[in-house]
Amino acid sequence: MPDPVLINIDGGIADVQLNRPDKLNALNQAMFDGIVNAAASLSDRKDIRSVVLSGAGRSFCAVLDFESFMALGAKGGQISGFDTTAENPANMFQRTGYDWKRLPVPVIAALHGHVYGGGLQIALGADIRIAAPDTRLSVMEIKWGLIPDMSATQTLRDLVRLDVAKELVFSGRIVEADEALHLGLITRIADDPKAVAIELATTIASKSPDAIRRGKLLLNTTWRQDEREGLLLEATLQKELIGSPNQLEAVMANMQKRNAEFQDPD
Repeated sequence: MPDPVLINIDGGIADVQLNRPDKLNALNQAMFDGIVNAAASLSDRKDIRSVVLSGAGRSFCAVLDFESFMALGAKGGQISGFDTTAENPANMFQRTGYDWKRLPVPVIAALHGHVYGGGLQIALGADIRIAAPDTRLSVMEIKWGLIPDMSATQTLRDLVRLDVAKELVFSGRIVEADEALHLGLITRIADDPKAVAIELATTIASKSPDAIRRGKLLLNTTWRQDEREGLLLEATLQKELIGSPNQLEAVMANMQKRNAEFQDPD
């Protein structure tokens, strides 16, 4: 059986690909485990500068593999993944989306085909979403009598108005790429989203990893904080950067008109 999630690392870029193309990358237990393990394997690596998240075959991810979970139940098995810990309030299902938001480096999702239900919630965990013109997105859980439960409460709210989120959650309607861009579900549209994502990831990987990591931390932390907390963190992180080896290298490389040679962050 092929690995449900593939990881290829080159030049500081982690290319992570959902790999059940024959099932449109529908989510089964092995896929859930593979996604969580993939994010965990990258979280502490200092050599990773950016991540591209994509799906093999005709779609990014077309919802939950209900046949797989129903078969598990018919055999007397139990669906695992709802447990949490004091250190990690997100359960396994929630982590498939939220762990990408918590990853210290930028994550770019390259979307195409179906991006439904859990697939959309995984994509919402990325920092940036680049979609092909044929991409179709849906918060589809209502179709099955469910609510979105893979961290949408923590990601969708940063992208769309509350009334828009309610309409999408209550109706489960399918949104085409053009409307998704208008609503804020995706960042931009590209004919070849994977190529554009790799190009952007390469640009990010060429910058100071210390500044990139602190930039993501700053924006994720302060977006919903009050002004005092936001300004304090902004100043604290900037003081850590000023005069650091990678910050000085960025200055010297620009002055000398050469490519910077950054060290991996501490």
